[in-house]
Amino acid sequence: MHLMNIGYGNMVSEDRIIAIVSPEAAPVKRIVQAARDEGKLVDASCGRKTKSVIVTDSDHVVLSALQPETLFHRTELTDTAEEVGSDE
Repeated sequence: MHLMNIGYGNMVSEDRIIAIVSPEAAPVKRIVQAARDEGKLVDASCGRKTKSVIVTDSDHVVLSALQPETLFHRTELTDTAEEVGSDE
């Protein structure tokens, strides 16, 4: 199990992440509201503006104050994606 720092001392299990997305789109806002209603929302933004939404395989939704690109670069998948991108 590898934990990823999502900002301000908060961590999430990298193995459980399905998606890291921007919170601006209406469908993402509906996902966040549904998670809030179901009690599956974790606000890890520490009172700052939410800049990314992390969706997990357990249907939990985690809010972070870091940009999605920043979180992507903190994953172990970064090396794999760069290798795939270099084949083109």
